[in-house]
Amino acid sequence: MKRSNLDLWVRKTEGLPVLDRAAVEALQLAGLNALLERERARGGFYSDLPGGLASLSDLASLPFTTQADLAARGSGMVLVSQSEILRVLTETSGTTGPAKRVFYTPGDCENTVSFFAAGLSELVFPGSRTMVCMPFSGPYGLGELISAAVESLGASPIKTGVGKSCGELSDILRRERPDTYVGMPAPLLAMLKVCGRGTLRRALVSGDACSLSVEQGVEARLGTRLFPHYGSRETVFGGAVTCPAHEGMHLRENHMIAEIVDEEGNVLPRGEYGELVITTIGMAAMPLIRYRTGDYTRIFKEPCPCKSPLLRIDRVTRKGPGAEILKLDEALFGLDGLVDFHAKYAGSAVEILALTLAEPAQAEIEAAARRALPEVEVRVTARKCTRSDRPLYPGKRSLENAEAL
Repeated sequence: MKRSNLDLWVRKTEGLPVLDRAAVEALQLAGLNALLERERARGGFYSDLPGGLASLSDLASLPFTTQADLAARGSGMVLVSQSEILRVLTETSGTTGPAKRVFYTPGDCENTVSFFAAGLSELVFPGSRTMVCMPFSGPYGLGELISAAVESLGASPIKTGVGKSCGELSDILRRERPDTYVGMPAPLLAMLKVCGRGTLRRALVSGDACSLSVEQGVEARLGTRLFPHYGSRETVFGGAVTCPAHEGMHLRENHMIAEIVDEEGNVLPRGEYGELVITTIGMAAMPLIRYRTGDYTRIFKEPCPCKSPLLRIDRVTRKGPGAEILKLDEALFGLDGLVDFHAKYAGSAVEILALTLAEPAQAEIEAAARRALPEVEVRVTARKCTRSDRPLYPGKRSLENAEAL
């Protein structure tokens, strides 16, 4: 089996003659110690940490960084001058608390474009036409970075963005004749159900958790395997990509150290599920040390069939309120006639608005939703999808107003 293109990218980026596990870990330890030295010299948020560690295992002795830390004290985590900042992304939590702000330098963005290109090169080829169904928010936004990566591969990005209606997507498929798609998973499945695949043959999905039923539905309609990708604002969008083996996502280990911890913060051995913790040694503007992502997965214990020494993570899920929408996704997107749905709490009940292909199968949708959430009252309103309908979520899917419980 062909090795992951990510291996070649890491070797080239880091100037390594060979890439094996020892080389990866030596690279990570050197990067971690260089970061700790920078932190001590800068005198910011992490200045009380040691100036260096003897081994990667010593990383577990350092304290965690939480999302609350990032929101409240993020400016103290910046290690470059204001003139070196290219982009600031702000993420609100929907509460009255402070928003998370993440800072990037030009080098951070260039590294991400290069990483994206390595991952996309598994499915985007010279001459390809790629639908980029991600937010376009101005220079160095996510959609812009992906488009730059597509162009670097000699392919043409079709800058579709998010929120297009079924009719608009159908017109784009017919007019632009794309062969590849990059975007969120549930909108891709909805588009394939309503518009058909047209000339689409391959897809990379990111930006939201992908349930097994969505993955299987997309693969059945495309006739090819899906390429899931994991990223976040804290990793400058790029964290892990799928290789030709399609058995997990290889981590961007030259720029990031990953750990899996339990609820008490204990590091778990490979193969066990827990919360993903990252140390972003390759980020210039705002590196994070032992940042608790709130995402749940595992690091595979076994080597990948593609022979890459880079570690792999499994499907990424959520816990707490975020887990409930995934349960609904798993149950409802497996229904052939369902196109999309939106769920929210109304008091102690869950109200679902569903769009369907033909006449609304309201009873079937309601029964599936009740099996997914047996402990709450479920109320479903369903109607037939039209050309003017748009995705019911503009971004990540969530069960809204969960705090009302």
